[in-house]
Amino acid sequence: MTLLITVFAAVAATLLWYRRKDDSMQFGFLSLMYWGAALMWTVDAVFEYAELGADYFAPEAADMLNDAFLGLSAVALGLVIWLVRLLIMDPKGSVRMALKKAA
Repeated sequence: MTLLITVFAAVAATLLWYRRKDDSMQFGFLSLMYWGAALMWTVDAVFEYAELGADYFAPEAADMLNDAFLGLSAVALGLVIWLVRLLIMDPKGSVRMALKKAA
């Protein structure tokens, strides 16, 4: 479930990056983060399949729920990291202008 959620997030971020030519919102960074997470979960799935065999495809409901929460947490953490980086880099100068108005 974690793999599925992160792959969906990676595809969505990649489509956002592909549609915007200037990459001012740094969707490329976001998509690379999610593709890295998807690669990590793929390696985890391969090793878990090697350990469990056919039982890998019949998880219990509690395990699926835990995996879903983990996947959603990974996606949320990726969004937080992306937003913090976006605020620090300030590609459009919005934060800088807001701070000048407040001062």
